[in-house]
Amino acid sequence: MNFKMSIKKQLQELKSVLPKQVTLVAVSKTKPVQDLIKAYDVGQRIFGENKVQEMVEKYQQMPKDIEWHMIGHVQRNKVKYMAPFVDLIHGVDSLKLLSEINKQALKNNRCINGLLQIKIAAEDSKFGMTKNDAIQLMKSSEFKNLKNIKIKGVMGMATFTDDQNKIRKEFETLKSTFSELKSIQDSMHIISMGMSGDYPLAIECGSTMIRVGSYIFGARNYQ
Repeated sequence: MNFKMSIKKQLQELKSVLPKQVTLVAVSKTKPVQDLIKAYDVGQRIFGENKVQEMVEKYQQMPKDIEWHMIGHVQRNKVKYMAPFVDLIHGVDSLKLLSEINKQALKNNRCINGLLQIKIAAEDSKFGMTKNDAIQLMKSSEFKNLKNIKIKGVMGMATFTDDQNKIRKEFETLKSTFSELKSIQDSMHIISMGMSGDYPLAIECGSTMIRVGSYIFGARNYQ
């Protein structure tokens, strides 16, 4: 089987089992544009990248009906490069970053969508806010004054472990955090959780958006 058929087959298999309310983000970081085109050719229109420069380069080469999601940690000085086109920024973890996104969106006469990244894993390497930080942020006057960024929900990354009970607890924590934040801002509707290794469990726990890369494109090349 050639690799084009493999990407096509994996995507079709995945989409055939996804509930209607779950959005698939094809995580294309480190993958060449020709691989993304293969996914595009079988109907995939949402791609996730974790480095701004790589996303900008792919945006310039790919069709313009694609939704680009920034799924990695965002440095404030890089926001300006993606502000003209990015659809959803998953890793919003501070008021300073929110303010910068708002500023750059305003410069581009846009409203950019974002997700609050909630730290649900025990690992130090994972970014994110605590539930209480997120609640305080959303109740603050500074947050309410930001008109060019719209928080659409939450994102979280579970601990990298084989312990399914641990992962389930972390996903359930994100779901309950979402419910509390939604009581503050009812327009929130996205729970971005679940990746190639744990997306079925994430969906079971209430995910509405999964970020899947290696299952579709094969193992990543980080060279």
